Amino acid sequence: MNLPTFDLKGKVALVTGGSKGIGFSMAQALGRYGATLVISSRGVEEGEKAVAQLKEEDIEAAYIPCDVTKKDQVELLVNRIVDQFGSLDILVNNAGMNIRKLLVDVEESDWDQVLTVNLKGLFLVGQACAKQMIKQNYGKIINISSILGTIGMPFQTSYAASKGGINQVTKVWAEELAPYNITVNAIGPGYIKTPMTNDWLSNPERAEKIINASMIKRIGETSDLVGPVVFFASDTSAYVTGQILNVDGGCTAR
Repeated sequence: MNLPTFDLKGKVALVTGGSKGIGFSMAQALGRYGATLVISSRGVEEGEKAVAQLKEEDIEAAYIPCDVTKKDQVELLVNRIVDQFGSLDILVNNAGMNIRKLLVDVEESDWDQVLTVNLKGLFLVGQACAKQMIKQNYGKIINISSILGTIGMPFQTSYAASKGGINQVTKVWAEELAPYNITVNAIGPGYIKTPMTNDWLSNPERAEKIINASMIKRIGETSDLVGPVVFFASDTSAYVTGQILNVDGGCTAR
């Protein structure tokens, strides 16, 4: 019996929003396991800095700027990856944002912005990558959701709506793409220390509530996502699809 492996050598991986925070840590993990990386984001300076850091570890990496809410840019991104590297095997569909407001304070523009980036952007990237993976008869799509796709929390109307949508499209895509040897899964992080959450977690009372809500009694680190993303990206998860794995210290299990 041939044992499955976590080795990603020969695989080409795209990580959207991969220049910092969760995205960068997951990209770095895939690179350390052998994948060739393409990082994409809107911030060119941050993206190039991230790629330079990866190359210092002898990870093959490239930066391609892209606004995931623009279909023409997304399609160009995928075409450039295939032209340069020959395939596109792994997608970490990570680009996202949040605007934290109570329901009565959410502006229409807030709702539109969050849903456009988090849900429309994820859809456009997933669609373009799926078309290429179907041609290859192989692919791994990993959507980055959140525990807020499963549970409710104040100040998260738009964000929770977008993440709940991600959970559902993950299941739909898994069904549609299974005949083409493509698996689709989602990772739902709890609160993880990143630039996006630093201000939110700097409130001691709020941080204490988050810690007490988990079984493991701490706030997550980006390193906590390494195992899940490598698992879903590798052939060790060949029989796993349509799943949402919450990485939250046990918060959603209560």
